[in-house]
Amino acid sequence: QVQLVESGGGVVQPGGSLNLSCAVSGNIFGIRTMAWYRQAPGKPREWVARVRSDGHTSYGDSVKGRFSISRDNAKDLVDLQMSSLKPEDTAVYYCNLNIAGVYEYWGQGTQVTVSS
Repeated sequence: QVQLVESGGGVVQPGGSLNLSCAVSGNIFGIRTMAWYRQAPGKPREWVARVRSDGHTSYGDSVKGRFSISRDNAKDLVDLQMSSLKPEDTAVYYCNLNIAGVYEYWGQGTQVTVSS
């Protein structure tokens, strides 16, 4: 059974930084794309960043230049380094695993609150 467990959420002041981690466990085969999504209250889930198995990264416009996604294939970890945080970054952040565009798994989410 595949499991994703996020960690690192919390409360941070505007302009601050926070690092999220996602640990993946289970029997996983195939090409994997890891991603982070977020969902603020009353809003739809929003894609934040993605890293493919070849290391190629991409970002949503709202976080480009402020967030950085990275992965450790040997340890099945994916991190999201967030800097210059804004109140509008407040949301529950979810880790996502996509295997060959066929199977998709989600973590339980971790709360990030940006507030003074």
